[in-house]
Amino acid sequence: MSDRPPPKPPRQERWDRRMEIPLAVASLAFLTGYAVGILGHDRLPQAWLDLCLAVTFAAWAVFIADYAVRLRLSGLGPLRFVRTHLLDTVVLVLPLLRPVRMVNIYDRVQRRHDKPRLSLYARVMVYAGLTASLLGFAGALTVYQFEADAPGATIVTFGDAVWWACATLATVGYGDVTPVTPMGRVTAVGVMACGLALLGAVTGSFSSWLIQSFTREDE
Repeated sequence: MSDRPPPKPPRQERWDRRMEIPLAVASLAFLTGYAVGILGHDRLPQAWLDLCLAVTFAAWAVFIADYAVRLRLSGLGPLRFVRTHLLDTVVLVLPLLRPVRMVNIYDRVQRRHDKPRLSLYARVMVYAGLTASLLGFAGALTVYQFEADAPGATIVTFGDAVWWACATLATVGYGDVTPVTPMGRVTAVGVMACGLALLGAVTGSFSSWLIQSFTREDE
């Protein structure tokens, strides 16, 4: 049996359109609360840290509610829905990927009158750039959270974490700063995989654009 998602029921399509902006706002709230809570953990009063934690969990609750409603409206069984919506499931489970939902609002702005304002190749590169920026920032936050106070850590400031995230996403891997905690290394594996995928998407799109441009010139 194919795991290709079946056509969406009309009710699910209406729900998806209705939730695009709320989900983007929830993603922004999640990233803001997560960032302020981590970067201000030793500077802010406990009340502010509790507020950041509450905002983070409230945003996560929005993601869970949206996932549950779409599962209900799809008419699919839970296992089939998970297989055909694997990316949504991974984003729901992994905090590192939740801010990527903000890319959806950019896609909505670009699609006016059901026609993208940018070409396919430009959209791939722009979306990859936005995704890399969000992933890099979220990955730096996560690694900094677990590495800053770890014994023998080389990532002791947020600047170190940002430098590590940039080098890892670019698949350079200087090795001057590396995670030493289990959670930091798990995060590193995810950032590496995403960096390879994004680099491949951008490189492939740019190569295809060059080939088409040279083909048109030859013709």
